[in-house]
Amino acid sequence: MVDHLANTEINSQRIAAVESCFGASGQPLALPGRVLLGEGVLTKECRKKAKPRIFFLFNDILVYGSIVLNKRKYSSQHIIPLEEVTLELLPETLQAKNRWMIKTAKKSFVVSAASATERQEWISHIEECVRRQLRATGRPPSTEHAAPWIPDKATDICMRCTQTRFSALTRRHHCRKCGFVVCAECSRQRFLLPRLSPKPVRVCSLCYRELAAQQRQEEAEEQGAGSPGQPAHLTRPICGASSGDDDDSDEDKEGSRDGDWPSRVEFYGSGVAWSAFHS
Repeated sequence: MVDHLANTEINSQRIAAVESCFGASGQPLALPGRVLLGEGVLTKECRKKAKPRIFFLFNDILVYGSIVLNKRKYSSQHIIPLEEVTLELLPETLQAKNRWMIKTAKKSFVVSAASATERQEWISHIEECVRRQLRATGRPPSTEHAAPWIPDKATDICMRCTQTRFSALTRRHHCRKCGFVVCAECSRQRFLLPRLSPKPVRVCSLCYRELAAQQRQEEAEEQGAGSPGQPAHLTRPICGASSGDDDDSDEDKEGSRDGDWPSRVEFYGSGVAWSAFHS
């Protein structure tokens, strides 16, 4: 699947075409031994609504971005190392089909394909690449994953206090630990989650209490074991109340440069192949 495409001219041309579409805003993608295995449009469930995103599967990374002009210009490039990826199939509903979750320690999100066949192709190719990467690096499969954000439209009230009703004046926020949609009062605290950010991030009141209790227990165990060096509370100043608003619009920024999808084209129209894999 990989070896015979590595270092071939056609593979180099495919990767160069992807780099060209992202332009100066994207990272260089060409590396010795890197192979572009597949590409296509998937629907990514973002904070406010589901949006079309372009995805590229390489043998060691998964790349996706916003579509400005299909097959010509993309923006907001994201690169995910495949050894960090775990996939989870999601149940089918009348409104949501061909979905699965891409989970990593830093970010987890839901995508859907145009058909069950394309979903299976994506999943089988990604899982095979993940297995190869884990064998090559000697790393165990990832077991810690970020919680996916629950979409804004899923609830009109705070999912913690169940009292605050959201409106144009009362903003929705997301807990970075559990992904719940919460009000400002229920998410005043910040906690350092190193796998997500080098700075303390917004967490809901329940997650804050659980994380703080876990931290106190770890500190007590460290002190009881006579760990050398400074006390943990001096080396890990990781919690505190909010003194202002943090960046709570990750998905909005990601899609801020989206192009207009042509209205005359039915998105995921029948009989149209939205993904292609190279062999």
